[in-house]
Amino acid sequence: MRVVRVRFEVERNHAGWRLDRYLAEKIRRLTPERVAWLIENRLEAEGGCVLRADTPLAPGTRFALLREVEPEPETPMEFTVVHDDGDLVVVDKPAGLPVHPTARYFEHTFTALAKARFPGRKIDPAHRLDRETSGLLACGGSREQTARLKREFAEGRVAKTYLALAVGAPAAGTFEVDAPLALTGASSVRVRMHVHTGGRAASTAFEVLGRRWTADGLPVVLLACRPRTGRQHQIRAHLHHAGLPLVGDKIYGPDEAIFDRFTRRAMTPDDHAALRLPRQALHAWRLELRHPRTREPVSFEAPLAPDLRAFWEACGEASPR
Repeated sequence: MRVVRVRFEVERNHAGWRLDRYLAEKIRRLTPERVAWLIENRLEAEGGCVLRADTPLAPGTRFALLREVEPEPETPMEFTVVHDDGDLVVVDKPAGLPVHPTARYFEHTFTALAKARFPGRKIDPAHRLDRETSGLLACGGSREQTARLKREFAEGRVAKTYLALAVGAPAAGTFEVDAPLALTGASSVRVRMHVHTGGRAASTAFEVLGRRWTADGLPVVLLACRPRTGRQHQIRAHLHHAGLPLVGDKIYGPDEAIFDRFTRRAMTPDDHAALRLPRQALHAWRLELRHPRTREPVSFEAPLAPDLRAFWEACGEASPR
């Protein structure tokens, strides 16, 4: 079986993190035992340094994990370039395409496709989008520009607006969820965030753009979602907390056990019917940021992805009797 090297370079915002914590953050499906095994058996450090599980990492530290390659799941293998001026690249990422390599994906990732599409250039994402989330992804055209963009995102200087299709009927046209989020271990899904008093502050503003109903009478709303903070799964967790789960969400939707069956490739017809869409109905619609070189404000939009638009258009304008 072919072996590949999945390379990592420690970012500035992870300075001082232990190696095992860093890997657990980067590949979130791994158990602590699996992380320890990989460090012991599958890690190659660069530059002659010695890395152990408890090694505090410095920015720029480079290492690789050796991975036996199994056939990767099928993903979209194209993306649309919305903007490219050499310093700033903005793309419209399709749903189903992972941004970074993971335990299951390597060549079928945005970073691998970007390397092939832009030979000789270092096009790196400045923020994250979940694999199932479609829409705008901002990248730097060089290491320097990517670093500048990452600081802008980390410091909350980028205005992000998502479009979401959620199940339910909010009473108000606009509302806000201000609820701290944490990984508590209180769920069978290790990556599921919970509203928790000991969590990190998180706030999201929502605006109802439309209300419709499915053929069997399920109320659905089209929402503009504006996260004021940048926590993991923030929009999804906040909508669940508000009683408005995303259509198609396997973790925060009708039953979190669906996610377990999904990972085991054992979803049932009832699971598919309950989700109504094969992916979470979340789309990164608009970005407003400062250009990494000129520092001038720029903004970009990506129209609602075709699968979400088709679902929305198939819903009725009035509640069925």
